[in-house]
Amino acid sequence: MSQRIYCIAEFEPKKGYEQELFEKLMSLEPLTLREDGCIRYRVTRQIKHPQAPSESKFSIVFNEEWANVEAFDLHCAKPYIVEFFDKYVENTSSAIVADCNVRIFSDEL
Repeated sequence: MSQRIYCIAEFEPKKGYEQELFEKLMSLEPLTLREDGCIRYRVTRQIKHPQAPSESKFSIVFNEEWANVEAFDLHCAKPYIVEFFDKYVENTSSAIVADCNVRIFSDEL
């Protein structure tokens, strides 16, 4: 087993802000991919497919893989990540996120 951490960060954009939110999240990719311990960090959008017929309110998702929990914790404390959540998720006057759900996984037993 590894010490790797897998994060699924799901976002529900406010109505009319899907493209803006997707672009803001994509702008975080190059910065994050340079961080120590970042293995994968990819923003994705939900698509329609016959094998996945149900739709979720969380239409934009980050798929993240980190070398360990310490690397993930350092990432979460980076100013550009803190600023993103402060401005676009928590600040009622500038939020473009209606809801978000962040889940952390491990492959350890």
